[in-house]
Amino acid sequence: MNVKGSNGTLLTEGDAVTLIKDLKVRGSSQTLKRGTLVKNIRLTNSPAEVEGRAGGSTMVLKTEFLKKA
Repeated sequence: MNVKGSNGTLLTEGDAVTLIKDLKVRGSSQTLKRGTLVKNIRLTNSPAEVEGRAGGSTMVLKTEFLKKA
């Protein structure tokens, strides 16, 4: 399964990515700022989503808002 970031680069298990846009965290008042580094991502069953630790908790992030660090 090919998982690609916002600029088309392939993402693999364990990569570090940065956010390209401020994202509001659903179910929380927290906002992840643009440029936030998410290390050691894990791939999910969906090619449009990855799992990573950001803002102190593990969350699923859409690949369209990520670029490889």
